[in-house]
Amino acid sequence: MQILLVVLAVMAVLVLIGLALSLRIVQQYEEGVLFRLGRVVGQKEPGLVRIVPVIDVLRRVSLRIVTMPIQSQGIITRDNVSVDVSAVAYYRVVDATKAVVAIENVASAINQIAQTTLRKVVGQHTLDETLAETDRINVSIREILDVQTEDWGVIVTLVELKDIQLPESMKRAMARQAEAEREKRASEAEGRRAGPGDPGAAPAGPNRTDGVVATRTSRIPSGGCATGVSSSAVIAGDRPAAQCDLNTGARSRRFQRRRFDRLGRRSPCCRSRC
Repeated sequence: MQILLVVLAVMAVLVLIGLALSLRIVQQYEEGVLFRLGRVVGQKEPGLVRIVPVIDVLRRVSLRIVTMPIQSQGIITRDNVSVDVSAVAYYRVVDATKAVVAIENVASAINQIAQTTLRKVVGQHTLDETLAETDRINVSIREILDVQTEDWGVIVTLVELKDIQLPESMKRAMARQAEAEREKRASEAEGRRAGPGDPGAAPAGPNRTDGVVATRTSRIPSGGCATGVSSSAVIAGDRPAAQCDLNTGARSRRFQRRRFDRLGRRSPCCRSRC
């Protein structure tokens, strides 16, 4: 009787060990790849999976998005500027069988190909393009990685440039340029705010002033033909010189005609000379 109890106990232990070896749990975010005697026989969905101990091997693959930092790379841009660029990539497995069979280590392979692609793409752009067109560079890197990782059952969902380190000399040159641009904009703004009445404002034109017409009267000596005639000199600060001369001549002729009409005859001195 005791021997029977021992046998039953041993059998129960063996059954428990067999169940432990034949049952596997696949998580919701995982997918299982079942190998039987070294060959892939199928994929297992999340849940409780039963396998044949010793004969079957179940490989579980995570389908979640993986965040992979790309370490800083020393890159020479197209305009021969040395910069250090780091990035971050996001990828996920879409085919568990390919991710297990086609490549040994998915994370390491994607990390290495991402570093070489980063150097290649950034090296094709100038420094200004690298700083201003990061979105286009991110898309280019992601498209190249997608082509490389398609056979591995992996897709790269996003690539972002994380940090761009410039040389100290380049930083100082950019700071000086930015300061010069700010001073230039400030000077232009002050010039626009300055009105025409300000002391520092420039005159409206080379022949324009704010003066008024002034008249100067002088007497011709009595020995002349036009004794007692007053002549006018016009000084016009806001008129051209030719216009002032024409106005002065017209006034003198009108004055002579009015004088002859009033006297009705020429002066004796003028008649004697004629």
